[in-house]
Amino acid sequence: MRNVALLFAFTVPALAFAGDAIVACGEKFSIGAPVVLWSDPDGFDAYKSPPPSEKAGEKAKQSKKRYDLRAPELNDKAKLDALREVVDQFVIHYDVCGVSRTCFKVLNDRGLSVHFMLDLDGTIYQSLDLKERAWHATIANRRSIGIEIANMGAIRSDAVLDRLGEWYSKDADGKTRITVPKRFGEQHWRIPNFVPRPRRPEPIIGEIQGQKLRMYDLTPEQYDSLIKLTAGLTKVFPKIKCDYPKDVSGKLIPHKLPDDQLQRYTGVLGHFHVQTNKTDPGPAFDWEYLIREADKLRRKS
Repeated sequence: MRNVALLFAFTVPALAFAGDAIVACGEKFSIGAPVVLWSDPDGFDAYKSPPPSEKAGEKAKQSKKRYDLRAPELNDKAKLDALREVVDQFVIHYDVCGVSRTCFKVLNDRGLSVHFMLDLDGTIYQSLDLKERAWHATIANRRSIGIEIANMGAIRSDAVLDRLGEWYSKDADGKTRITVPKRFGEQHWRIPNFVPRPRRPEPIIGEIQGQKLRMYDLTPEQYDSLIKLTAGLTKVFPKIKCDYPKDVSGKLIPHKLPDDQLQRYTGVLGHFHVQTNKTDPGPAFDWEYLIREADKLRRKS
């Protein structure tokens, strides 16, 4: 998701840690990272989406569902083996919302959904059973699992208006920190006295879809949880290879995959690999680090 202009004020309740398991076809799979399910008290439930705001589009206001079944054979009694035959991609997004609660509301108001949201403190929110087809990546929806990562995203390197400046600043000791603007309400994190900071302190400049972009990295806590989730998903769904799209020299492909290549591709990929009008998860996203560490973890377990 990108170019989100809607902002919401709210009070966030204290987070009650729920567990470390994700759900597929009603079965739970431990991944070793903090997971809040849609059925938990603090969960984001896409099955019971909140009423859309006044700023929501008419289509979203009229629609009662923001997801559907991946395929006719995957009904309410879907078996995991059948789901494993369908799911072979894991699509990574940044949300341009900053925090996961706002992301869930924005998706709802757009008539969209995603399986996972990853907050700044590394908490993973699962909003739908993985048997469902979430509406997050157009032509990849049927075969993919999606995650929205709390991050303000990438901007053009020469942009005059800098939305990143409101969120990223330096402490007195020169360390970069993330400050959630007051209009978003008080934030309650799973980690006591948590101060969110990007894993790399300075913004990263790189090219995605032929655009030169600037972006701050994810937090270490987000990478830790994403590594564990990626390792878990590639074990639960063997068709999802623990790898990302690379060219013949082994480097990341920084643009949409050609249609025939996308059709053949199985593994982890970015939203920009699916659609030409997307740049998430952006130039700061450390693909090599994610896949290297996830592969190490999945081999150990």
